[in-house]
Amino acid sequence: MVELFKAAFRGYPTGVAVITVSGPSGPAGLTASSVASVSLAPPALSFSVMDSPSARLIASADRFVVHLLGAAHAGLAQDFARPGGPRFTPEQGWRYLPTGEPVLDQAAAALVCVPLQRVAVGASTLVVAEVLDVAIGPSDGRLVYHERQFVVDPSSLGSTPAVPMRP
Repeated sequence: MVELFKAAFRGYPTGVAVITVSGPSGPAGLTASSVASVSLAPPALSFSVMDSPSARLIASADRFVVHLLGAAHAGLAQDFARPGGPRFTPEQGWRYLPTGEPVLDQAAAALVCVPLQRVAVGASTLVVAEVLDVAIGPSDGRLVYHERQFVVDPSSLGSTPAVPMRP
């Protein structure tokens, strides 16, 4: 049953996000393919994380930023998906909010969130969070996670104008 469950979701394409937080030893983050919108009033989203040092920081944080990624960030998604990958380098384009969270202005969207609920489910934690602020970045094509690979579709270029995060 477990192998069939895993195979079913490997074949299900999903969007790609990097979730970041300000931790006691500096910034932390991870790649997630489980982000989903939940509600418009209040604006809310959900995601799940498994047990890792970054996941524990995010699951217990008072604030975090969910970055929805486009085609230009396939390498960044890979870096944050594996232990020891380069993270928060100047070349990746990070800056820090006044509250300390790392934010990637060039992400397709960056959503500043506060948790509403945390639910333990097996070895994972489901986080439901209210979205406090949204910045829309450049549209550079689709990035999806499918069959354990990050897949870029540059033919999906859009013309969404950038909307910066409020100060």
